[in-house]
Amino acid sequence: MATLCRPAVSVPEHVITMEETLALARSHHADHPQLPLALRLIENTGVRTRHIVQPIEETLKHPGFAERNALYEAEAKARVPAVVRRALDDAELRAADIDVIIYVSCTGFMMPSLTAWLINEMDFSSDTRQIPIAQLGCAAGGAAVNRAHDFCTAYPEANALIVACEFCSLCYQPTDLGVGSLLSNGLFGDGVAAAVVRGRGGTGITLERNGSYLIPKTEDWIAYDIRATGFHFMLDKRVPTTMEPLAPALQQLAGLHGWNASELDFYIIHAGGPRILDDLSKFLQVPPEAFRFSRATLTEYGNIASAVVLDALRRLFDEGGPHDTARGLLAGFGPGITAEMSLGRWSRHDRPSALAEAVV
Repeated sequence: MATLCRPAVSVPEHVITMEETLALARSHHADHPQLPLALRLIENTGVRTRHIVQPIEETLKHPGFAERNALYEAEAKARVPAVVRRALDDAELRAADIDVIIYVSCTGFMMPSLTAWLINEMDFSSDTRQIPIAQLGCAAGGAAVNRAHDFCTAYPEANALIVACEFCSLCYQPTDLGVGSLLSNGLFGDGVAAAVVRGRGGTGITLERNGSYLIPKTEDWIAYDIRATGFHFMLDKRVPTTMEPLAPALQQLAGLHGWNASELDFYIIHAGGPRILDDLSKFLQVPPEAFRFSRATLTEYGNIASAVVLDALRRLFDEGGPHDTARGLLAGFGPGITAEMSLGRWSRHDRPSALAEAVV
């Protein structure tokens, strides 16, 4: 069965703190009539630090969409390969062992996708399949896990590589002054993550079932307004309330598998904000501690979009992982409003690595 192995995660070297974010909001928007509300919302995110690809002085400039997108491509090519190598090492595989690369990102655009560049630059086989996903936003991390699971179910001996590359700071728009935009300026961070799903062997989450659910008539709650200046993030104030209709979808998926979503051993959840985690704890009737990995990601990195679930899973690995056969749930939430959900058990496989087998 397909196993989601330990993710590798990297965040940029430039750091902005909550205190610096609030000071910038006060200085740049001193006359904004809703500044006190925006400051309160930013403080309530619980985000203490975020990492960004440029110094804050450069981030606050807007040289134009073309220059921003060129920077996205350059930074992706500079930062992704090292993370991919670590993910392959953690899965005990080589680039040649990968059958499909699933690349998710919503903060820049490339055609051909970065997958083509990776295949050429990192010695992946020329017949490696490519699945770029660009329009699922924060839900794309969960979607990538599910598409990798589907692929390895269809091809049981195959291995899939997931790459999430998000530079949210490159979407900063200085002219967007809505409260939702000001909040996002203090919530989102940058990060790169990668993980392997092995068709056979590997230590991590053995994936057993996945599903997707869209809340009807909410497609404009999280959206991009695409203008000459690039991606303008639109965030409806009703987004934090979405866990009430999504919790039953999680329960239903677990129920189809004979599980109770309220009684699992671990939870890897997209941390869109603290209210998301608080409400999910309430509606799933699980203790807040169950979401400690997601909260840690939010606190230390902010919302790093599709990379959140991979970083939260990395923290579970760092803690030593749960006991063998522990049951868990992974879920990403994003535009649509869409939930991408996975169920699986923790497993450890002590089989020889592919590198060792090659030597023998």
